[in-house]
Amino acid sequence: MTGESGGLPAGSHPRHALAPLLNAPVRLSVVAALAPVDKAEFGWVRDLVEVTDSALSKQVSALEEAGLVAVHKARVGRRPRTWLSLTPDGRTVYRRHMAALRAIAEG
Repeated sequence: MTGESGGLPAGSHPRHALAPLLNAPVRLSVVAALAPVDKAEFGWVRDLVEVTDSALSKQVSALEEAGLVAVHKARVGRRPRTWLSLTPDGRTVYRRHMAALRAIAEG
């Protein structure tokens, strides 16, 4: 069966590989910030993405619930710290999402 996309099978458009969770700009920005590192401190990600603590916390919770981000809490001296990292599934989903975006942009 062909769709209206120049003879490609229906459902083969690259948009079908997009991760709906990463369509939110802040969530995509968080995952992109974590992609090149093993882990990052919450405050560093917050500053890089330019959001408030509460906004980042909300988006990280959604990513964590979906299994894309892991949250690690510990103390450094007397201060609590939170580190974020992509899970293996998170890295896979991010790579697939970015490949789909590139395929869409390249036509």
